[in-house]
Amino acid sequence: MSLKDRITEDMKTAMRAKEADRLTTIRGLLAAIKQKEVDERVVVDDIGVIAIVDKLIKQRKDSITQFTAGGRQDLADKEAIELKVLEVYLPQRMDAEEVKAAVGAIVAELGAKSAADMGRVMAAVKAQLSGKADMALVSAAVKQALSH
Repeated sequence: MSLKDRITEDMKTAMRAKEADRLTTIRGLLAAIKQKEVDERVVVDDIGVIAIVDKLIKQRKDSITQFTAGGRQDLADKEAIELKVLEVYLPQRMDAEEVKAAVGAIVAELGAKSAADMGRVMAAVKAQLSGKADMALVSAAVKQALSH
C-alpha cells in the first residue's frame, strides 16, 4: 500500500470515528498532495508525499513558534495537534549522530574543505538524506563539518 493510499484510508477511519482535528489535518494533507499533482501534472509517489509532509510539518513548527510568541496558546495547541498527526506519515528519522556520520562521509567523498563548498555539499546531502533526516539538523552538521 502506498503512503497516499494509507493517508486516504486514515481519512476514512477518522471520518468514521468522528475525529474532527485528525480529519481536518489529513484532508489538508491530501489537498496539498492533489494540488502538487494538478500543478505539475504528475502522480506523486511516496518520496513526493514525504516531501509534502515535511513542508507541512515545518509550517506547523513555525506557526507554533509564532503563536507562542504572540501569546496565542490556543492556536499553538491546535498546530501541535496537527503536527502530531502529520508526523505519523514520516519514515523513521536519522538521529544526530547518524546525520553527522553521513555528512562526514559525503564531505570526504566530495573533498570539500571550506564554507565555499557548502552549496555543492548540501546538494549531495539533500539528494541522499531527503526524507530520512531533518534538514535543519543536516544543515547544521554540514556547517560544522566545513568549519574544521
